[in-house]
Amino acid sequence: MRAFPLLFIAALLLPPVSLGQAGTGDAAKLESVQVTGSARFRSEQVAAAIGLHPGAMVTRDDLQKAANDLAQLGVFSSVQYRYTSLDTGVRAEYQVKDLPGVLVSFDNFPWFSDDQLIAAIQKSGALFDGNAPTGGTVLDAISGALEKLIASRGVFSRVSHVMTTAALSGAQTEQFHVEQSDVKVAAVDFSDAVAQNDHAIHTRLTDVVGQPYSRALIDIFEVEQVRPVYLAHAFLHVRFVAPICRFPEGVTGAAAKNATVVVGIEPGPAFVWGGVSWSGNSAISTLDLQQFIPLHQGDAADGTKIEAGWESVRTAYRHLGYLDADVKPVGRLDDSTRQATYTGAISEGPRYRMGKLILTGLSVEGERRIRAAWKIAPGAVFDDDIFQEFLSHGITQAFAGLPVHYDKIGHFLQTNPATATVDVLMDFQ
Repeated sequence: MRAFPLLFIAALLLPPVSLGQAGTGDAAKLESVQVTGSARFRSEQVAAAIGLHPGAMVTRDDLQKAANDLAQLGVFSSVQYRYTSLDTGVRAEYQVKDLPGVLVSFDNFPWFSDDQLIAAIQKSGALFDGNAPTGGTVLDAISGALEKLIASRGVFSRVSHVMTTAALSGAQTEQFHVEQSDVKVAAVDFSDAVAQNDHAIHTRLTDVVGQPYSRALIDIFEVEQVRPVYLAHAFLHVRFVAPICRFPEGVTGAAAKNATVVVGIEPGPAFVWGGVSWSGNSAISTLDLQQFIPLHQGDAADGTKIEAGWESVRTAYRHLGYLDADVKPVGRLDDSTRQATYTGAISEGPRYRMGKLILTGLSVEGERRIRAAWKIAPGAVFDDDIFQEFLSHGITQAFAGLPVHYDKIGHFLQTNPATATVDVLMDFQ
């Protein structure tokens, strides 16, 4: 469990009603409890989550335990508390600071929509506003709420959670997963005609069909197999909505083993190419940069060609020794004109020259051969194309006829921007 920096402060005023350490005889009535400092949760939500209810009898230890419980939730970076004893009872105040949360994802809950899952969590009393902490007891509370929900459908299984990267957005998410689920994907239907009629997509459906149902698996399929097809058709705003699972009529709960997954796709408009303007470039002319994206004004804005163009620019800079070159494309997609225009901001960085070739794990003869085959002289402009070709073929050719095989070759470029030199490190294992 992640540890959070916490501070507990108890400000005890001299009370007419004494608040003892333990025992009902030393307890006092909790007149009110207030939690301040949170922009994410209401005071009564937090108090209920840690079991503090006005009218209950509490001891000093109870109030300290509540502070400790707050600290363990995982949603606050600090917790402070104080209480005041009055003739009518005890007033407790807890001051907290929010921690930012991460989005949640639900991997294999085919019986419920996301809205139903979220509603069940919120109804349980867990501190949940759509985001979850990266650690703490709130995560276990969310899992518990989900376990009760799936049990209502006759599915009795543990729900686990893990931090992962969402395939569609690239964002960090807290993923909740049913540990034992027998539901498999029987078929996949697409809501849009492009996917319905694309041969390449259908030939890859075996990646999903017959596999255990998993939203993560569906997301990966959408990113790797479906999205490129839409980009190639100039649907640059394509969006995927949460898939829906359909079961055979009359089959419910734990008996529902085979699901048809309906993948919702919103393609948006097809765009035409409006051109790209460049800034920050000096090593490569603007005219030459234009050649890396083989589209002309008014052409369909093929997203695969556009993305390949940015990568070609990066490769061209590395060929010239600009290993730190940063290419930041920013697109402007005008839905009204259906025109896609881009700006390409380039930060070239230093032009690197060859430093040292550092080899480890080789015999004397092996090192001699590698150094003889290496093609970039010390002080020469470092050409990453030559380096990549050496990794792919040059090493194998250098060892031709040598009865030595290496299972693994580690390689690393150690750049020194101050001297604009790069050392090449290769470790043979």
